[in-house]
Amino acid sequence: MTTLSRTRGYARVALEVVSATSTPVRGAARALLSAMRPRQWVKNVLILVAPGAAGDLGHGSIIGHVIVALVAFCAVSSGSYLLNDLRDREADLRHPTKRHRAIAAGQVATPIVVAAMIALFVLGFALPFAISRPGGLLLILGIYLAVSILYSIWVKEIAVIELASVASGFFLRAYAGAVACHIYVSSWFLVVVSFGAFFIVVGKRSSELAHVSADSGGTRKVLSEYTPEFLHSALTLSATVAVTGYCLWAFDTSSSGLSSVRHHIVPIRLSVVPVVLAILFVMRTSESTEGQAPEDLILKNHTVQLLLVVWALLLGLGIY
Repeated sequence: MTTLSRTRGYARVALEVVSATSTPVRGAARALLSAMRPRQWVKNVLILVAPGAAGDLGHGSIIGHVIVALVAFCAVSSGSYLLNDLRDREADLRHPTKRHRAIAAGQVATPIVVAAMIALFVLGFALPFAISRPGGLLLILGIYLAVSILYSIWVKEIAVIELASVASGFFLRAYAGAVACHIYVSSWFLVVVSFGAFFIVVGKRSSELAHVSADSGGTRKVLSEYTPEFLHSALTLSATVAVTGYCLWAFDTSSSGLSSVRHHIVPIRLSVVPVVLAILFVMRTSESTEGQAPEDLILKNHTVQLLLVVWALLLGLGIY
């Protein structure tokens, strides 16, 4: 049994080495889809937060506006990923893992990428006209695209500012849900979303730094500007503000709080528990030697997923 276990272990290691050093074979259509990074579309679920917290997801018109905002953000974000990969193609070729990206690997022709990028931008900025008063959503999409371009060509090399730039993408998605559905958002909502987004980004940098030596800068040049101590402080600060803001939002009975006009405020207030536990779990994992980025935890870790489900159920029971 010991020999068999060792053999399986060696086979697993060999498979991991092969996967890390070889570029997957993809046809042009699949390569283009891969370059659009559909995995990142899960971030657009944040668009549901504002209408969900307002208790409006049961209205047909709201659902239609949410779908429009979701698809528009998927299109514009994928277009920005194509633009980024086109610009960074030469640098990606010298990177140990990014060289496997479809555009860097030459698996899809440049004219096709450019055409797809333009089509995605046109689709993303045309969709808001399907809803009433599209100006707000168009503005949010425009700001998101501008920030993405600035990040790609300049901001990503500026320590701390790059954290805020990436976090703004999460914030703009959450705010887009409110703008598209013409929903009032409270100050607490803005606080929770802003610092929650910052927490996720800092956690990702902490995870990346745990896998590389501090003097090499790892896979991002800006990592050399950070220390584990600084990222720990930033993670603690953002987690503290996010949790405090959520507690105040959940317990507030004024017009700005989740408990303002709800008859079932106990589940809303109990939703604080899974939020705190999830944040503590992410902090512990992000700072461990095998640290995982928060977005990877959300997609793969069953504990975090269970806590998110419990949070959603408690919030749903209280609001609906």
